[in-house]
Amino acid sequence: MIQLIYGTKGSGKTKKLLNMVAEEVKTAEGSVVFIDDDKRYLREVPSSVRFVDISEYGIDSADALLGFLCGMYAQNYDIGAYYIDALLKIVGKQPEELACFFKKLGEFCEANKINVVISVSAEAEEAPEYLKNWIV
Repeated sequence: MIQLIYGTKGSGKTKKLLNMVAEEVKTAEGSVVFIDDDKRYLREVPSSVRFVDISEYGIDSADALLGFLCGMYAQNYDIGAYYIDALLKIVGKQPEELACFFKKLGEFCEANKINVVISVSAEAEEAPEYLKNWIV
């Protein structure tokens, strides 16, 4: 399942994402991974969560990010949830350019029973139609 936290810069998306991670850890049946574009929130993520600074891996596109997520899962089938902060900064695209990424991500999540929560720095009212059902 995919969930999106939409909002403009400074609207509290990351705080909400961090709160969701903290709640997930309490009931998670598998591993939880938090992905960010830097180490700014390393100390705020529970120690049981795998923190990944994606900037260390040369990920600069939606396809590369999807490959990275699939590779992590192939190495650890216990992953039950990914939390991704700053999606648009990571992939260098706008939401309307990511239809193929979200289609593939949705298929991957469904096939492997993985939850993915992603923060998107944009106005929720301007979200493409295909994303609106996933906005929390």
